[in-house]
Amino acid sequence: MRRIDVRIAAGVGALALVAAGAAGCGGRQDGAAKDDAAREITCKVTKDTRVGIATGNATGVYYVVGNALAGQLSAATGGKLTGTAAETGASVQNVEQLVAGQYDVAFSLFDTAVNAVQGKDSFSSPQPVKALARIYDNYTQVVVRADSGITSVAGMKGKKISTGSPKSGTEVIANRLLTAAGLDPAKDVQAQRLDLTKTVDGMKDGSIDGFFWSGGVPTGGVTDLFTTAGDKVKFLDISPLLPKMAELNPAYQAGTIGKDIYRTGVDVPTIVVPNVLLVRDNLDADVACVITKTVFEKKDTLAQANPAAKGIDLANARKTDPVGLHRGADRALKDLGAS
Repeated sequence: MRRIDVRIAAGVGALALVAAGAAGCGGRQDGAAKDDAAREITCKVTKDTRVGIATGNATGVYYVVGNALAGQLSAATGGKLTGTAAETGASVQNVEQLVAGQYDVAFSLFDTAVNAVQGKDSFSSPQPVKALARIYDNYTQVVVRADSGITSVAGMKGKKISTGSPKSGTEVIANRLLTAAGLDPAKDVQAQRLDLTKTVDGMKDGSIDGFFWSGGVPTGGVTDLFTTAGDKVKFLDISPLLPKMAELNPAYQAGTIGKDIYRTGVDVPTIVVPNVLLVRDNLDADVACVITKTVFEKKDTLAQANPAAKGIDLANARKTDPVGLHRGADRALKDLGAS
């Protein structure tokens, strides 16, 4: 049985399942990595193999799509490759735990992935990760209570603002947006480092004035808030901050949250950033190939779990530079006809 060492953590990591390692396993072993690099890729998994998938907050899109992907891996391989999706703090934490061997696949915002391979910002040195593919885009969703008096990010000064879970991609973007607006994230706002579920609860009971969230659309937690609170909450237009954000990372691009997504009545200009699926650079090439193929071949099924997955597009799959593609993913994308 081929085993890939994995610790599957729920929430903050209270629950862990460790698959024991053995000689010839898929865990991080230099010799195994060298052997795998010379081996022909069959894009088949013939031995029972388990992979842990690091996702994000339970009410976010990463978690929903990650669970759907886990189920499709088993279906695509006759049960030989099984996946378990775990709730996490998202991007930065995902990369750290991926490298540590706690997970085998990780959802990440592209800007965080770039920082990881370059050893910048949240990472003190380049991380040994590769991409399986670029997938759908995340939309930066900045929401405030209508009675908060906040009309721009700069207007958040002195307010109680949720900047997302600690070590999440949302937190990275939130702090960058606050800085771009001329605020010091550590001093000028009362930062609440909360996951989306607690953030939505705080918006409902008035203990939070606003929040940042980076996720696919629609995000379940945000839908719940707008359905429940109605005109008591509103989106901020953060597009004026795009030029400064783009100076930090070209991954930041202009986007629009359509009025029908959350029934807001008007389209909301915003900033988007792509998502990528990451793995360790020495993940078994056949496993990487099968996972990559499954993402694209089962796209419609993933989109049934959340419409954000409709954004998964072969035309964009290879656009991961400077994050290199895993060689198993490269083989999968060639087979799928991605140029």
